[in-house]
Amino acid sequence: QVQLVESGGGLVQAGGSLRLSCAASGSFNIYAVGWFRQAPGKEREFVSGINWNGASKSYTDSVKGRFTISRDNVKSPVYLQMNSLKPEDTAVYYCAGRFNYYSDAVGQAQTKYVHWGQGNQVTVSS
Repeated sequence: QVQLVESGGGLVQAGGSLRLSCAASGSFNIYAVGWFRQAPGKEREFVSGINWNGASKSYTDSVKGRFTISRDNVKSPVYLQMNSLKPEDTAVYYCAGRFNYYSDAVGQAQTKYVHWGQGNQVTVSS
């Protein structure tokens, strides 16, 4: 059985930075990750994703140039570095994993992911 554990998040002023991490545990060979967020009263949306070896990355338009997704190797945690944060980035952030999925594609649909982390609150004050 595999699990995803998130860490990071918290409260920051507008213009500040935070880093989220998503670590996988259990028996697996590789995993791809998508980060999603859900703001109060809104649907969960795709933020960023990375494929199993880090060769492919994807970002939603609203975070391009501010957020960076990364990983060191195929089993290492996946990080989401968030810079120049805005109040509209306030949400619960979830990481989602696709295990043993060898592809260059980065899934942006929630239905592509089976395993999900517990969620982390990110609050950006103005």
